[in-house]
Amino acid sequence: MVSRSYTNLLDLACGESPPGRIGRRIPRVVTSPGIVPDLDDSDDDLSISSSDNSHHYPHDRTLVVANQLPVRATRRHDGHGWTFAWDQDSLLLQIKESIDMEVIYVGCLREEIPLQDQDEVAQVLLETFHCVPTFLPQDLISRFYHGFCKQQLWPLFHYMLPLSPDLGGRFDRSLWQAYVSVNKIFADKILEVINPDEDFVWVHDYHLMVLPTFLRKRFNRVKLGFFLHSPFPSSEIYRTLPVREEILRSLLNSDLIGFHTFDYARHFLSCCSRMLGLTYESKRGYIGVEYYGRTVSIKILPVGIHMGQLNSALGLPETEKKVAELIEQFCNRGRIMLLGVDDMDIFKGISLKLLAFEQLLVQHPEWRGSVVLVQIANPARGRGKDVKDVQEESFAMVKRINEAFGSSGYEPVILIDKPLRFYERMAYYVVAECCLVTAVRDGMNLIPYEYIIARQGNAKLDEIYGLSSSKPKKSMLVVSEFIGCSPSLSGAIRVNPWNIDAVTDAMDSALEMSEPEKQLRHEKHFRYVSTHHVGYWANSFLQDLERNCKDHGRRRCWGIGFGLGFRVVALDPNFRKLSIEHIVSAYRRTSTRAILLDYDGTLMPQASMDKTPNSKSIDILNSLCSDKNNLVFLVSARSRSTLNGWFSPCENLGIAAEHGYFLRLRRDAEWQTCVPLSDCSWKQIAEPVMNLYTETTDGSTIDNKETSLVWCYEDADPDFGSCQAKELLNHLGSVLANEPVSVKSGPNNVEVKPQGVSKGVVADRLLATMRERGSIPDFVLCIGDDRSDEDMFEVLLRAVCGDSLAPEAEVFACTVGKKPSKAKYYLDDTAEIVRLMQGLANVSEQISGSSLPS
Repeated sequence: MVSRSYTNLLDLACGESPPGRIGRRIPRVVTSPGIVPDLDDSDDDLSISSSDNSHHYPHDRTLVVANQLPVRATRRHDGHGWTFAWDQDSLLLQIKESIDMEVIYVGCLREEIPLQDQDEVAQVLLETFHCVPTFLPQDLISRFYHGFCKQQLWPLFHYMLPLSPDLGGRFDRSLWQAYVSVNKIFADKILEVINPDEDFVWVHDYHLMVLPTFLRKRFNRVKLGFFLHSPFPSSEIYRTLPVREEILRSLLNSDLIGFHTFDYARHFLSCCSRMLGLTYESKRGYIGVEYYGRTVSIKILPVGIHMGQLNSALGLPETEKKVAELIEQFCNRGRIMLLGVDDMDIFKGISLKLLAFEQLLVQHPEWRGSVVLVQIANPARGRGKDVKDVQEESFAMVKRINEAFGSSGYEPVILIDKPLRFYERMAYYVVAECCLVTAVRDGMNLIPYEYIIARQGNAKLDEIYGLSSSKPKKSMLVVSEFIGCSPSLSGAIRVNPWNIDAVTDAMDSALEMSEPEKQLRHEKHFRYVSTHHVGYWANSFLQDLERNCKDHGRRRCWGIGFGLGFRVVALDPNFRKLSIEHIVSAYRRTSTRAILLDYDGTLMPQASMDKTPNSKSIDILNSLCSDKNNLVFLVSARSRSTLNGWFSPCENLGIAAEHGYFLRLRRDAEWQTCVPLSDCSWKQIAEPVMNLYTETTDGSTIDNKETSLVWCYEDADPDFGSCQAKELLNHLGSVLANEPVSVKSGPNNVEVKPQGVSKGVVADRLLATMRERGSIPDFVLCIGDDRSDEDMFEVLLRAVCGDSLAPEAEVFACTVGKKPSKAKYYLDDTAEIVRLMQGLANVSEQISGSSLPS
């Protein structure tokens, strides 16, 4: 196939596409679809180029990447060659059948393919199934999948901390290295087929959480989505992971991150806040995290079932036959079936379910002899001592219950511990009066959805059941509140699986519930499940991914950081780093200059404990102020008493305090106000409210200024502080609705100040004053770091088009850090700001020195 991918970073650096891939051998003859013929050394000289041009993929193409391909491989009976077939149960295959887009799969086969067969297998899978297999050595698979994924990530994401060697695996650096290595191998495979300008890449699940970094590193503008199918644990659990930041930053290299529930998304966002200091906001229903100029969107939507597959299975003759057998085995003998379908692992809560059922038979003797629990135990996906323990405990409990409550012809618990065909499972769903899904923790779990569709049935199954086709269908669900599908099943009886009494009561309630109630609950569930199917989920995810990537082409992108700390900075094309040489040159050739500087976060780092200016800063400001061509203004949110004390050595420095409410042009000038004097009686209303939030939010403080009140929560818990700030913002907005003040939130604060006060007013006032004096500036430098400084940048943008500046004025609006801003320029940090100011001060001193008489 034709590919515009880059095979190595050298090609990427040179901006050249590589020549056609070579070295992959073509099968001698493909005798039937999906069968690899015997290897023949005589065909070594055949070229792949002839088949490369036989494939053409449309622009809308998605690369679906997961640990395992939706294909099963089987060695032919004669031992020569392989046969392949789609895995009809695979979610990845259901995605392909649900979207109107070409799909290429990248992943591993479940079966081990010998080295000598791998080229042939890869060719057939690509041509016949559009699959790109990733072949991994067995020892690497063991360390990657059974090691890091199943021993460390899987338990931790299901809230099991490795407090002892028996409870999950202790962190092993070598297993982590294997995990990273496999993710890099996957990236290399994607590189073989991706068209980076047009393809979408959709990565699935916790096996490949650092893959986004490798892809983003190769293609800064790759359109990349990630969906996590497991739970995401609370921040207290996740933060115990030694490689927590590497994984978190890697996920943030995606454009869209999907979760099944809001709980999982909320935990992820809490980790971003606590560990990386990132904030999120919801805009028109979309949650976004700002990350180095990129907006990483968060998608909350549970996956659905494949309606076509389920309805097809229900219509099979084998299903109808099995349903008839089960009706004879249970219904015709007066038995009521409760059904459980779970993997045999520690998180599915099989033993807790058995305990609850045992208690049901003890507390409600009337159900003995009629109620049967059929527990289908699928093979565990992992392996180890915990799996064996679950099996032994389950078998022992089943034996105990059957011995205590069984009788001739009645077995209370039937444990099916062998793999069932899909149609057999559907038949059990059809006959079961109630489905019990009581996992202690599960990412999603589609068993309840499948059960609902099966209970809806079809005309043929109604006939077998002896039901009228017009009679409303019914179903009953008991589900754990700790599984991902629980929030979407509002008609189910939700339980805490650890509370045996509650589960027992839920079973009894499900059995006792009236027929009309069961019908109403079933109707509600069926309406949701049948519309929120896998196609709805997949299309919704890809539409959001496309929406979030639509601006990729017009953004300037470049990578920073090393290893898994790599990230991409994406900024407006007109936003660039301020060149010190350029501004110094402009400074030299201009004669009327206005300089506006923020203080906290600009001249002084925000993280600094002592915010008092040092002697170097004072000297720089004095040098700039001593230049008769300069008008220098410090614009700050701090009080005028504080600023007056700190900058008293600066005689000619103009100061605007409290966001510009107070203003003076030089040290010996009188303080003026930018807006009419206001009555501060509103403080009597606002201050008690702020005091209330201060008392209930540990680490918060109140800064009571002359004309404003600021509630600061910089030292509070970030999540709680942010939550309290939102509440305080609404509370103050309500109680001060009729007062002449504005209530605004800032970085770690909520501020109340008089209406009309902003740093933009200071910039306007300064330019107007200079114009009145006949000294229209031909050089303007404005530097700030936060949202309040954006008002100054906006004023300067307007001034460029007006008459406040000279026609050829040099205007430099500069923010601190690479982030979205109305400023045209940025510098990285306060250290660079100080170096810039020092450079300008040196120029002023040179000009002053050269103008002195010799």
